Amino acid sequence: MDPVTTGTSPRIRLTPDERRAQLLDLGVRLLADRSLDELSIDLLAEEAGISRGLLYHYFGNKHAFHEAVVRRAVDDLIAQTAPPGTGGALEQLAASMTAYVDYVVTNHAGYLSLVKGAQGGNETLRAIYDEARGVLTDRIFTEDAQADIMPDTPAIRLLVRGWAAMAEELVLSWVADPNGVTRDELLHLLAVSLPVLVDASVTATPAGDGSPRTRP
Repeated sequence: MDPVTTGTSPRIRLTPDERRAQLLDLGVRLLADRSLDELSIDLLAEEAGISRGLLYHYFGNKHAFHEAVVRRAVDDLIAQTAPPGTGGALEQLAASMTAYVDYVVTNHAGYLSLVKGAQGGNETLRAIYDEARGVLTDRIFTEDAQADIMPDTPAIRLLVRGWAAMAEELVLSWVADPNGVTRDELLHLLAVSLPVLVDASVTATPAGDGSPRTRP
Protein backbone atom coordinates (compact mmCIF):
# COMPACT_ATOMS: atom_id res chain seq x y z
CA MET A 1 0.00 0.00 0.00
CA ASP A 2 1.24 3.50 -0.71
CA PRO A 3 0.47 6.72 1.13
CA VAL A 4 -1.49 9.66 -0.20
CA THR A 5 -1.24 13.07 1.40
CA THR A 6 -3.96 15.68 0.88
CA GLY A 7 -3.03 19.19 2.06
CA THR A 8 -2.41 19.11 5.79
CA SER A 9 -4.77 16.20 6.44
CA PRO A 10 -3.33 12.99 7.92
CA ARG A 11 -1.73 10.57 5.52
CA ILE A 12 -4.03 7.76 4.54
CA ARG A 13 -3.10 4.47 2.97
CA LEU A 14 -4.83 3.00 -0.03
CA THR A 15 -4.75 -0.56 -1.21
CA PRO A 16 -3.12 -1.09 -4.62
CA ASP A 17 -6.57 -1.57 -6.19
CA GLU A 18 -7.87 1.62 -4.59
CA ARG A 19 -4.82 3.58 -5.73
CA ARG A 20 -5.09 2.22 -9.26
CA ALA A 21 -8.79 3.14 -9.37
CA GLN A 22 -7.94 6.64 -8.14
CA LEU A 23 -5.38 7.05 -10.91
CA LEU A 24 -7.87 5.82 -13.51
CA ASP A 25 -10.45 8.33 -12.32
CA LEU A 26 -7.85 11.07 -12.69
CA GLY A 27 -6.95 9.79 -16.15
CA VAL A 28 -10.60 9.93 -17.24
CA ARG A 29 -10.95 13.50 -15.96
CA LEU A 30 -7.83 14.54 -17.84
CA LEU A 31 -9.10 12.81 -20.98
CA ALA A 32 -12.21 15.01 -21.01
CA ASP A 33 -10.39 17.84 -22.80
CA ARG A 34 -7.35 16.03 -24.22
CA SER A 35 -6.81 13.47 -26.92
CA LEU A 36 -5.54 10.06 -25.91
CA ASP A 37 -2.11 10.87 -27.37
CA GLU A 38 -1.90 13.91 -25.09
CA LEU A 39 -2.59 11.80 -22.01
CA SER A 40 0.97 10.89 -21.10
CA ILE A 41 2.47 9.06 -18.17
CA ASP A 42 4.35 12.26 -17.29
CA LEU A 43 1.15 14.31 -17.21
CA LEU A 44 -0.71 11.86 -14.99
CA ALA A 45 2.28 11.50 -12.67
CA GLU A 46 2.51 15.28 -12.34
CA GLU A 47 -1.22 15.69 -11.70
CA ALA A 48 -1.25 12.84 -9.19
CA GLY A 49 1.91 13.99 -7.45
CA ILE A 50 3.65 10.64 -7.82
CA SER A 51 6.64 9.28 -9.70
CA ARG A 52 6.58 7.94 -13.24
CA GLY A 53 7.96 4.70 -11.86
CA LEU A 54 4.92 4.23 -9.65
CA LEU A 55 2.61 4.68 -12.63
CA TYR A 56 4.56 2.07 -14.57
CA HIS A 57 4.23 -0.18 -11.52
CA TYR A 58 0.43 0.05 -11.74
CA PHE A 59 -0.03 0.00 -15.51
CA GLY A 60 3.09 -1.57 -17.02
CA ASN A 61 3.47 0.73 -20.01
CA LYS A 62 1.85 3.64 -21.81
CA HIS A 63 -0.35 1.47 -24.02
CA ALA A 64 -1.71 -0.49 -21.06
CA PHE A 65 -2.36 2.79 -19.25
CA HIS A 66 -4.28 4.19 -22.23
CA GLU A 67 -6.30 1.00 -22.54
CA ALA A 68 -7.21 1.06 -18.85
CA VAL A 69 -8.25 4.73 -18.97
CA VAL A 70 -10.36 4.20 -22.09
CA ARG A 71 -12.09 1.20 -20.54
CA ARG A 72 -12.90 3.26 -17.44
CA ALA A 73 -14.19 6.12 -19.62
CA VAL A 74 -16.39 3.71 -21.60
CA ASP A 75 -17.75 2.25 -18.37
CA ASP A 76 -18.66 5.80 -17.31
CA LEU A 77 -20.36 6.43 -20.66
CA ILE A 78 -22.45 3.27 -20.36
CA ALA A 79 -23.44 4.08 -16.77
CA GLN A 80 -24.27 7.72 -17.45
CA THR A 81 -26.45 6.93 -20.48
CA ALA A 82 -28.39 4.07 -18.91
CA PRO A 83 -32.18 4.39 -19.43
CA PRO A 84 -33.96 5.66 -16.31
CA GLY A 85 -36.12 2.54 -16.09
CA THR A 86 -39.35 4.51 -15.82
CA GLY A 87 -41.64 5.93 -18.48
CA GLY A 88 -42.41 4.62 -21.93
CA ALA A 89 -39.91 3.27 -24.42
CA LEU A 90 -39.68 6.56 -26.31
CA GLU A 91 -39.21 8.55 -23.10
CA GLN A 92 -36.39 6.26 -22.01
CA LEU A 93 -34.75 6.51 -25.43
CA ALA A 94 -34.94 10.31 -25.28
CA ALA A 95 -33.42 10.32 -21.77
CA SER A 96 -30.54 8.10 -22.89
CA MET A 97 -29.83 10.24 -25.93
CA THR A 98 -29.89 13.40 -23.81
CA ALA A 99 -27.33 11.87 -21.46
CA TYR A 100 -25.25 10.73 -24.46
CA VAL A 101 -25.14 14.23 -25.95
CA ASP A 102 -24.17 15.70 -22.58
CA TYR A 103 -21.42 13.10 -22.18
CA VAL A 104 -19.93 13.80 -25.61
CA VAL A 105 -20.05 17.57 -25.01
CA THR A 106 -18.31 17.22 -21.65
CA ASN A 107 -15.75 14.65 -22.82
CA HIS A 108 -15.42 15.63 -26.46
CA ALA A 109 -11.66 15.37 -26.94
CA GLY A 110 -11.37 11.97 -25.27
CA TYR A 111 -14.44 10.55 -26.97
CA LEU A 112 -13.33 11.75 -30.38
CA SER A 113 -9.91 10.23 -29.73
CA LEU A 114 -11.53 6.86 -29.01
CA VAL A 115 -13.61 7.03 -32.18
CA LYS A 116 -10.63 8.00 -34.35
CA GLY A 117 -8.43 5.36 -32.72
CA ALA A 118 -11.01 2.66 -33.41
CA GLN A 119 -11.43 3.82 -37.00
CA GLY A 120 -7.66 4.11 -37.49
CA GLY A 121 -6.88 0.45 -36.98
CA ASN A 122 -5.98 0.34 -33.30
CA GLU A 123 -7.24 -3.16 -32.52
CA THR A 124 -7.44 -2.63 -28.77
CA LEU A 125 -9.44 0.57 -29.09
CA ARG A 126 -11.59 -1.04 -31.76
CA ALA A 127 -12.47 -3.91 -29.44
CA ILE A 128 -13.35 -1.55 -26.58
CA TYR A 129 -15.37 0.65 -28.94
CA ASP A 130 -17.29 -2.33 -30.35
CA GLU A 131 -18.05 -3.64 -26.87
CA ALA A 132 -19.44 -0.25 -25.86
CA ARG A 133 -21.47 0.10 -29.05
CA GLY A 134 -22.93 -3.35 -28.47
CA VAL A 135 -24.04 -2.50 -24.93
CA LEU A 136 -25.51 0.84 -25.98
CA THR A 137 -27.54 -0.65 -28.82
CA ASP A 138 -28.54 -3.97 -27.23
CA ARG A 139 -30.18 -2.28 -24.26
CA ILE A 140 -32.55 -0.46 -26.61
CA PHE A 141 -34.39 -3.75 -26.99
CA THR A 142 -36.30 -3.56 -23.71
CA GLU A 143 -39.59 -5.38 -23.24
CA ASP A 144 -41.43 -2.07 -23.51
CA ALA A 145 -39.62 -1.16 -26.72
CA GLN A 146 -40.30 -4.55 -28.26
CA ALA A 147 -43.97 -4.20 -27.47
CA ASP A 148 -44.23 -0.62 -28.72
CA ILE A 149 -41.65 0.29 -31.35
CA MET A 150 -38.75 -2.17 -31.59
CA PRO A 151 -39.35 -5.72 -32.85
CA ASP A 152 -36.27 -7.78 -31.96
CA THR A 153 -35.16 -9.27 -35.27
CA PRO A 154 -31.71 -9.55 -36.89
CA ALA A 155 -32.72 -6.96 -39.48
CA ILE A 156 -33.87 -4.46 -36.86
CA ARG A 157 -30.72 -5.01 -34.79
CA LEU A 158 -28.65 -4.26 -37.89
CA LEU A 159 -30.73 -1.13 -38.46
CA VAL A 160 -30.21 0.00 -34.86
CA ARG A 161 -26.43 -0.35 -35.17
CA GLY A 162 -26.54 1.75 -38.34
CA TRP A 163 -28.68 4.35 -36.57
CA ALA A 164 -26.20 4.44 -33.68
CA ALA A 165 -23.36 5.23 -36.11
CA MET A 166 -25.50 7.98 -37.63
CA ALA A 167 -26.36 9.35 -34.19
CA GLU A 168 -22.70 9.44 -33.22
CA GLU A 169 -21.79 11.34 -36.38
CA LEU A 170 -24.65 13.80 -35.82
CA VAL A 171 -23.53 14.54 -32.28
CA LEU A 172 -19.83 14.86 -33.11
CA SER A 173 -20.59 17.11 -36.09
CA TRP A 174 -22.92 19.26 -33.97
CA VAL A 175 -20.34 19.66 -31.20
CA ALA A 176 -17.72 20.66 -33.76
CA ASP A 177 -20.08 23.14 -35.47
CA PRO A 178 -23.74 23.51 -34.40
CA ASN A 179 -24.36 25.63 -37.52
CA GLY A 180 -27.52 27.13 -36.05
CA VAL A 181 -28.98 23.84 -34.79
CA THR A 182 -30.01 24.09 -31.15
CA ARG A 183 -29.41 21.38 -28.56
CA ASP A 184 -33.17 20.74 -28.36
CA GLU A 185 -33.37 20.36 -32.14
CA LEU A 186 -30.50 17.89 -32.08
CA LEU A 187 -32.11 15.88 -29.29
CA HIS A 188 -35.39 15.82 -31.23
CA LEU A 189 -33.63 14.46 -34.32
CA LEU A 190 -31.96 11.73 -32.28
CA ALA A 191 -35.08 10.71 -30.39
CA VAL A 192 -37.49 10.53 -33.33
CA SER A 193 -35.22 9.17 -36.05
CA LEU A 194 -34.93 5.63 -34.72
CA PRO A 195 -38.67 4.93 -34.34
CA VAL A 196 -39.27 6.42 -37.80
CA LEU A 197 -36.58 4.20 -39.35
CA VAL A 198 -37.88 1.11 -37.61
CA ASP A 199 -41.47 1.83 -38.58
CA ALA A 200 -40.50 2.40 -42.21
CA SER A 201 -38.46 -0.81 -42.20
CA VAL A 202 -41.24 -2.93 -40.71
CA THR A 203 -43.86 -1.44 -43.03
CA ALA A 204 -41.73 -2.09 -46.11
CA THR A 205 -40.46 -5.57 -45.17
CA PRO A 206 -40.75 -7.78 -48.28
CA ALA A 207 -43.27 -10.59 -48.21
CA GLY A 208 -42.34 -14.05 -49.38
CA ASP A 209 -43.13 -13.18 -52.98
CA GLY A 210 -40.89 -10.12 -52.90
CA SER A 211 -43.71 -7.57 -52.71
CA PRO A 212 -43.78 -5.02 -49.89
CA ARG A 213 -45.60 -6.12 -46.76
CA THR A 214 -47.63 -3.42 -45.03
CA ARG A 215 -48.27 -3.32 -41.34
CA PRO A 216 -51.86 -4.31 -40.51
